[in-house]
Amino acid sequence: MSRLLVVEDDPDIALALRMLFSRAGYEVAHAADGRSGLKEAYAEHPDLVVLDVGLPEMDGWQVLERLRDVSDVPVLVLTAHGQEAEKVRGLRGGADDYLTKPFANNELLARVEALLRRSSSGQNTWASQIYDDGLVHLDPTKRRVYVKGDEKRLTPTEFRLLNALVRHAGAVLSPNQLLTQAWDDPTGIGQERVKFAVLRLRRKLGWSDPDDSPIESVRGFGYRYRRPGGEG
Repeated sequence: MSRLLVVEDDPDIALALRMLFSRAGYEVAHAADGRSGLKEAYAEHPDLVVLDVGLPEMDGWQVLERLRDVSDVPVLVLTAHGQEAEKVRGLRGGADDYLTKPFANNELLARVEALLRRSSSGQNTWASQIYDDGLVHLDPTKRRVYVKGDEKRLTPTEFRLLNALVRHAGAVLSPNQLLTQAWDDPTGIGQERVKFAVLRLRRKLGWSDPDDSPIESVRGFGYRYRRPGGEG
């Protein structure tokens, strides 16, 4: 039985969601504000988080940012705003899907099922050999990454994304290829996630300046990792 965490401050909506998910066979926990939601997520490790944006104490964007610092749990964002800017903000922050209130129950259930299916469809199995090019040291067995000797904390998706790029150093990987290798999502749905995930990965590794980053954007094609010295 999959465990869902609903972070929603409206008691009527929260009750409706809990009933909907319970009847669909899920185990459901609820938090009424952002801080409680984070505590619940850290303590219970849910399989998926349904996160409202307009929360007291700490809003949904802050909750999402802190979750993404430590976890790759699928997050479906709920918001009353239907503007494109809100959708982009959610994707940029690491949300896996986005639904605008009011929504149809069947659509919500379908999206939750799809996210759970993708997250449990099998993790990529990477070669156990350590990668080290003098700049990046990546250990797939221990799931650790070092840049110039400093350890960097990455989420599982960010780790798989970096692993895909360095193992194909010099080659341009399209968004669809990265979705397949880092998200187990070969359908191409949500290609914008790749762009925002690359931005977060660069920032965490200390490569925020695109001109100095070894993770290079190739306009119209995808992304490429350049080894130190420029060799492929």
